Amino acid sequence: MSRVSPNVHWELGAVTRAQREERNQHPALVVWLTGLSASGKSTIATGLEQRLFADGVNVARLDGDNVRHGLCGDLGFSHEDRTENIRRVAEVAALLHELGHVAICAFISPYRSDRELARSLVPPDRFIEVYVKCALSVCEERDPKGLYRRAHAGEIRGFTGVDDAYEEPLDPELVVDTATLDATRAVQAVYETVAARLGAKASAQARAAD
Repeated sequence: MSRVSPNVHWELGAVTRAQREERNQHPALVVWLTGLSASGKSTIATGLEQRLFADGVNVARLDGDNVRHGLCGDLGFSHEDRTENIRRVAEVAALLHELGHVAICAFISPYRSDRELARSLVPPDRFIEVYVKCALSVCEERDPKGLYRRAHAGEIRGFTGVDDAYEEPLDPELVVDTATLDATRAVQAVYETVAARLGAKASAQARAAD
């Protein structure tokens, strides 16, 4: 499927991404958190957003459940719909990047090809894939929304980790194991990685926060 509708042209704005980044005093980034349901993606994304916002970073957070309240509300959970869900989110993240933001994306995003598409939409050094690793047994024990219980009972079909595959990242920029790290330390690990990519100013702020 083409990424571009017919008979349309990209309209260049009068303000470039480079100009926005200069005013922001930090580069634009896409931080992509992937992992099983209940692995801790949303918790980390929320904590990271708070830390970066406090640092004066232009940051926006996209969450898996939230986008299905509108942008992706017409999609189900088939393989095809999941791929389309991530395609839409990846395009939004790319637009936010072009506007000079740090876009934090927290999605199961179980298929490598979908995550590679998201990576391909921004320059290579502007994408940080974070594998929020957590043993399936631990995720099932947490099960804050009761989704694993319902999947095992046959009430939900095609649930990642139960009757649909999760394709682990092969070469992520960061792996955070939330079976062994608490939320505070997990957020800190991601924050340090992002701060280093943001540059000297953000790195200095990260050190001052420790």
